[in-house]
Amino acid sequence: MTDVELVWPGLEPPYETLFRWLEGEGEAPESNNPVSFRPVMLAHAIEEVDFEKLDPSDFAAEWKWDGIRIQAASGLDKSGNRVTRLYSRTGEEITRSFPDLLPAFKQDGVIDGELLILREGRVQSFNVLQQRLNRKTISSKLLEEFPAHIRAYDLLAEGEEDLRDLPLTRRRERLERYVKSLNDNRIDLSPMVGFDNWDTLTQARSDPRSHGAGDDADAVEGVMLKRRDAIYQPGRPRGPWWKWKRDPKVIDAVLMYAQRGHGKRSSFYSDYTFGVWSNSEEGERLVPVGKAYFGFTDEELKEIDRFVRRNTVNKFGPVREITHEPHKGLVFEVAFEGLARSARHKSGVAMRFPRINRLRWDKEPRDADRIAVLEAMLES
Repeated sequence: MTDVELVWPGLEPPYETLFRWLEGEGEAPESNNPVSFRPVMLAHAIEEVDFEKLDPSDFAAEWKWDGIRIQAASGLDKSGNRVTRLYSRTGEEITRSFPDLLPAFKQDGVIDGELLILREGRVQSFNVLQQRLNRKTISSKLLEEFPAHIRAYDLLAEGEEDLRDLPLTRRRERLERYVKSLNDNRIDLSPMVGFDNWDTLTQARSDPRSHGAGDDADAVEGVMLKRRDAIYQPGRPRGPWWKWKRDPKVIDAVLMYAQRGHGKRSSFYSDYTFGVWSNSEEGERLVPVGKAYFGFTDEELKEIDRFVRRNTVNKFGPVREITHEPHKGLVFEVAFEGLARSARHKSGVAMRFPRINRLRWDKEPRDADRIAVLEAMLES
């Protein structure tokens, strides 16, 4: 399977030579891509009960950065010219969007890392990184104001050698030497987190600034746990890698609008816009602060759907406005990873990765949070 994954991305349909090779009727096809994408390895979210089964001495830990997972592959083509390509975690090539990173690669290798924006030596928030994502035109001003950076996690190949079957500790040693040899400030190593027991790691996760992350602490999402003897396996095998995100921020918000979902949820109102209270000349009013469509169970979805249908006060095409008065409405406990200023939202703020954490049938809308709570979070 490894040989196939390295060959087929550089082939074109209908893949006749590939199928003949797989059936044993021909030689392996020659890919026209000298730097193929390697399917990425992913982690499972760790639960409290998992720690009881794990020995801390078996694991290494590193910060989980709030950026975009990226794979950078560099090699020589048949003419001896250097080719460097950047891939997203799904294998989509994104090289054209980040031309400023290409000169950093002067040696053959494949890095697994995090795409970030680095200004004056400090990692910027995900909201800053978004200014570089999905851009059709990459101007010199954009490159100057939003300089791209790769923080390296792993080394999957070096030269013609595939390193994925080596244990993590060996790959890390090779990665350190490789990054050092590149000698470029656009690529650095993701630092390891020192710990000898779970209590120490818990403290580091809750306070990255005091445990090695320094000024970059605000860009830390949590920690990654990786078995020291783990090979690099495509997919999401359970056991070798765990992700332990920092506790999300939580507020109470009021359901304001709802839309039907997609696929299996097309018959349910499962996409929800929610808001918090804000002062205005007319008194307190709700202003939207986010939209979420997951975090609830199937049974809770049915409950919310019934509420939406029974409490619709207006319709705007596919959107239903739901009653949201101080004494009548539905309160959500909403969890989210971060906040940013936003001129597109009436509230002036936007949430990152919001999700419905709980249904608060026990609360009236008047008990939901005020915009001042979110403003205080932004300030802090």
